[in-house]
Amino acid sequence: MVFILTEPTPNPEAMKFLPHVRLTEGRSWSFDRAGFDPQLSPLAARLFEVEGVRRVYVAADFLTITRETEGPRWRQLRYQVIQTIAEHLETGDPAITDTTAAEDEDEGIEGEIKQVLGRYVRPGVARDGGEVLFDRFDRQTGVLWIKMQGACGGCPSARLTLKASVERIVRRYMPEVLSVEETPAEASGPNAAANLGHWMKRIGPGMGKVRTVFTHGGRQILAKSGA
Repeated sequence: MVFILTEPTPNPEAMKFLPHVRLTEGRSWSFDRAGFDPQLSPLAARLFEVEGVRRVYVAADFLTITRETEGPRWRQLRYQVIQTIAEHLETGDPAITDTTAAEDEDEGIEGEIKQVLGRYVRPGVARDGGEVLFDRFDRQTGVLWIKMQGACGGCPSARLTLKASVERIVRRYMPEVLSVEETPAEASGPNAAANLGHWMKRIGPGMGKVRTVFTHGGRQILAKSGA
């Protein structure tokens, strides 16, 4: 028997589902109904068969499902999604089949930036069913590009959140980073500004002593006190 919990997120169109099993080997995946290739994720393929599912975000130990704004309400859709996830897990089929783009363990400044994101930014966002991912770092301009996925995503207000929160945190530990920008990916809908303000509060506190943190796929594997 599969036991699946649900949690609301700051985005009223998105809900977090926790099946208490490991779904991926660390990397997270985001799929949109438009242009989706069923070969990439058997689990997402099943979920897109449910009317009203617009986006599926698969993390290591949870899923965030975004509904169509004009589709079924969560009071109906929630149970259909739970049943679909449970049926898939009972088959033993993988959630993700395309694992060729697994995240490498980077060295140098890119690796250090990922460690900062993994330790100080991603945990707070993940609690609300979202994700902040390293995209690339331009050493010439000092611009760090990130992706926001899951219950959070790109919108005109995202820049304010980046400037006020993510950029402030990263620059505290990585002076090489001069600014942070979001790589356009997802839209959060009409409530995006309020949602992003909520995440800003979640990732802002707790910036104490600088620590060296090693992460893989956003999970801390080793930590030691800084000098």
